[in-house]
Amino acid sequence: MASGERRILAIGGVQLSPGSTDWPLHQFMLDLTGTARPRICMLATAAGENPSGIASFYATFARAAEPTHLDLFGRTVDDIEGFLLDQDVIYVGGGNTANMLAIWRVHGLDRALRAAWEAGVVLAGMSAGSICWFESGTTDSFGPELQPVHGALGFLPGSNCPHFDSEPGRRPLYHRLVGSGELPDGYAADDGAALVFAGTELREVVSSRPGAAAYRVERQGDAAVETRLP
Repeated sequence: MASGERRILAIGGVQLSPGSTDWPLHQFMLDLTGTARPRICMLATAAGENPSGIASFYATFARAAEPTHLDLFGRTVDDIEGFLLDQDVIYVGGGNTANMLAIWRVHGLDRALRAAWEAGVVLAGMSAGSICWFESGTTDSFGPELQPVHGALGFLPGSNCPHFDSEPGRRPLYHRLVGSGELPDGYAADDGAALVFAGTELREVVSSRPGAAAYRVERQGDAAVETRLP
């Protein structure tokens, strides 16, 4: 059952497979629910609900949770808000952030996700599933070149940059965008690292890989200053 405390786990990037070394990060996410075998719902909208990605999700979580997914392309669920409120975790996969946000709004998922968050369902996700909880971020939604994306859900203030260590263009772009003021101050995370929020406040940073970290990136003058978080 949802605890009533608003929690978000914003993951820089993980490998979603049964044998992944990122499993401790996923176990940490499940443990946030306080439930022995939590119900977890996958939103694979950003990847166009790719069947192989959904199959990997089920294979990854079947041993420790009760997995399900919400299909918006072949929608069968009438009461989306009720469906999400019945979960302990909502897990958002990676892919095209801009397309995902547009599709969510058509189906009213933005409102349903806020209701779930406020009820205490743990919201989590990687890549696009991390950016979405903030106001804005960095994305490859619009082509091969990384660009800013605005108009995310805004549950958390500021901006977000995933894949900070694994995609060479992410760090310099994020610094430039924050330094110029095009993106607000925010948080970045390496693959294998996650930001844990209670309400809208950062509670801690957790990691499943040695050396993986998260960062606060803030504008000072016309430049961005990066601070590694403990």
